[in-house]
Amino acid sequence: MALNLPNWQPHAPLHLLSLDWAEAAAIELAVLRLDLIDPLISGNKWFKLAPYLALAAESGAAGLISLGGAHSNHLHALAAAGQRWAFPVVGLLRGEPQDTPTVRDLQAWGMQLHWLGYGGYRARNQPDFWAPWQVRYPHLLAVAEGGSGLPGARGCMPLRQQVQAQLNQIGWADYDAWWLAAGTATTAAGLVLAEAGAKPVYAALAVPGDQGPARQIARVLAEAGVADRGYHLLQACRGGFARMDAELLAFMAQTEQACALPLEPLYTAKALLALRQQVEAGYFARGSRVVFVHTGGLQGRRASLAALDQPDGSRLN
Repeated sequence: MALNLPNWQPHAPLHLLSLDWAEAAAIELAVLRLDLIDPLISGNKWFKLAPYLALAAESGAAGLISLGGAHSNHLHALAAAGQRWAFPVVGLLRGEPQDTPTVRDLQAWGMQLHWLGYGGYRARNQPDFWAPWQVRYPHLLAVAEGGSGLPGARGCMPLRQQVQAQLNQIGWADYDAWWLAAGTATTAAGLVLAEAGAKPVYAALAVPGDQGPARQIARVLAEAGVADRGYHLLQACRGGFARMDAELLAFMAQTEQACALPLEPLYTAKALLALRQQVEAGYFARGSRVVFVHTGGLQGRRASLAALDQPDGSRLN
């Protein structure tokens, strides 16, 4: 049976963000609260998934198969969507079987899981990677890690329209730049496509640069037939993906206390800390208005903060 396409177009509120370090530099901040679109299908993940669900429906596929880690926000959103709208989902996971809050949710929501080991997961970019899985699950559409690719990027383009529709509500006539965390950089690519050079997009990388976000965003823009420009990638991974340190955790706690904006330490807190560092260094002109995209991922707080109780308290595997 082909997938019955969900008719859901969530709206993310735009809020002013009052933080002393921004005010000291005369920088105005607003936050697009993608974390508030849904308790389970949260953040930018739905916007990247929706085009793939449309492709699945058009092709007669029954559901989706995709990849991620044991704490994956992408797989978490996919499993929740599959459970809500009753379509089959399969997750191919990095590493050996683990018991994490995310994995327990995936299992509870009916996602079929396959653990690939670390070597098997590294092969995900090989040309023949999907062949055996397409034989095993011919009724499912394969989706790259994180919902990356041109369809996922195009799914994020409406975020620009959502911001523009709410500018009057926060007293802004316009904005000067976007700032967001990036893993695959798919959401950043979507904003670059939407802006078409009108506003710069700053993507704070939560993964080391050698893991490919620069290549991925360039590839998406090339496939879309547009110039590879209009964005800036900044390193914010602080020594590696899932690395946490005292400065980051203190910043996260202080920010949440100052403005009641919930963050998590792998993406959103790192991105906002990187923005503070650039603001304090004078990167943005006084009077600049910057839209910070809260990309969600709060389900990951459970494991992230629990890791602090471990002997080193420094990272998640």
